[in-house]
Amino acid sequence: MHMDPVLPTLVTAAFFILAIGAMFRKMAQPHVVGYLIAGVVLGPDGLAVFVDSVALGRMGEIGVIFLLFFVGMEVDLQKLVSGWRVPVIGTALQVAGSVGCVGLIGWLFHWPLERSLLLGFVISLSSTTLVISMLRQWDELDTPASLDAIGILLAQDVAVVGMMLGIGFMSGEAISASQLGIQAAGSVLVLLFATYLVRAKVIQLPFGGLLRGDGETQVFAGFLLCFGFAMLTGLMGLSTALGAFLAGLVVTAARETKWVHQVLEPFRVVFVALFFVSVGMLMDIGFLREHWVSVLALTFVALFVNTALNAGILRALGRGWGTSLYVGALLSQIGEFSFVLASVGKQAGIIGDFAYQGTIGVIALSIVLNPLWIMVVRPRRGPSARVDGAASPSTT
Repeated sequence: MHMDPVLPTLVTAAFFILAIGAMFRKMAQPHVVGYLIAGVVLGPDGLAVFVDSVALGRMGEIGVIFLLFFVGMEVDLQKLVSGWRVPVIGTALQVAGSVGCVGLIGWLFHWPLERSLLLGFVISLSSTTLVISMLRQWDELDTPASLDAIGILLAQDVAVVGMMLGIGFMSGEAISASQLGIQAAGSVLVLLFATYLVRAKVIQLPFGGLLRGDGETQVFAGFLLCFGFAMLTGLMGLSTALGAFLAGLVVTAARETKWVHQVLEPFRVVFVALFFVSVGMLMDIGFLREHWVSVLALTFVALFVNTALNAGILRALGRGWGTSLYVGALLSQIGEFSFVLASVGKQAGIIGDFAYQGTIGVIALSIVLNPLWIMVVRPRRGPSARVDGAASPSTT
C-alpha cells in the first residue's frame, strides 16, 4: 500500500507540538513556549523531522500577520491613539537607551561602532508575537498596561524600517532616494488611514452583506482583507504585520469581527505555532551546550536591562510603578525582527559567526524565559490581582 511520505512528518510534528504545548500549558506557561521547545525537539539538532528552517519560517511569518490582524480586531483604537505619547516617545527613548547601553559595552571592549549600533538595535526590539500571544491567552488585550505594550510594539515595527536602512548604510549598501520616498509616503498614508478610522468610527465593507451566512466565501474574504493590507504595506517598504493590524481595525470599524474570528481562528493557531517552531529550530544546541554559561548570563542581563529601561521610561512618562514594571517585563525579551537584523548584520560582515550564534541563542532563550521572568518581576497575587488596571498574568 502506498503512503505519502509527508504523513509521518505531519503526524510526528503534530504529536510533539501537542504533547509539549499541553505540558507547558499544564505548568501555567503560554503555549508559545511549548512551541519553541517543540521546534528544538523537531529541528536539525533534535529528531530532524524538520531541517529546512527557512521554509518553515516563511510559513511562520504568516502566523505573525494573522496575529496582528486579530489584534487589530480586539484592541480599542480610541484608547490606543489617546495614549500616543507612550508608544512614540517611549520607543524613541528605549531604542536610544539600548544603543547607549551596548555602545558603552562596545567602548569598553573596543568594538567597531557599527557592531555596537547593530547589537543595540537587536536588543531594543521586543517580540510582538510572544507578547500578544500571552496577552490573548491571559485575556488582557484591552487593559491600560497592555495597550501601552501594544503601542510600543507597533512603534518598534515601524522603527525596524529605519534600522534596516541604517544597517545597509553601515555595510556600504546604497539606499536609493526612491526607496526612501516610498517608505516616507507609505508612513504618511498609514497615518492618514488610521486617522480616518478613528474619526469615522463605523464604515461599511462593500461586500459585507453578500458574505453573511456563507462560510466558505467568508474564509477567502478574510484572507483577502488580511493579506491584501499586509501586501500593501509591504510594497511601501513597511512591516507587513502593520498592514495586517490596519486590516483588523477595518474589520472592527465595519462591525464584522464575529464571522472573521470564527472562520480564521484555526489558521491563526496553526501558523503562529509554526512561527515559534521555526524559531526553536534556529537554536544551535551544540553551541549552547558549549557556551551555556555565557549565553544564559547574557540572557538574564538582557531581560533585566530591558525591564529596567522600559520601566524607567514609562514611569518618566507618567505611568505608575506597577504598570511600568509589568510593561517593562512584558517587553524585556528580544523579538523576532532581531533575528532578521542579526542575519543581515552577519551577511554584511558587521558580526562574525560566533557573535551571530551567541545572539541567536540569547534571543531564543529570552523568549523562552520571558513568561517566568514576568512572574518574578510581578509575583503571583491571586486571580483577581490588578496592576494599575491590568489583569494578572498568573490567571492562566
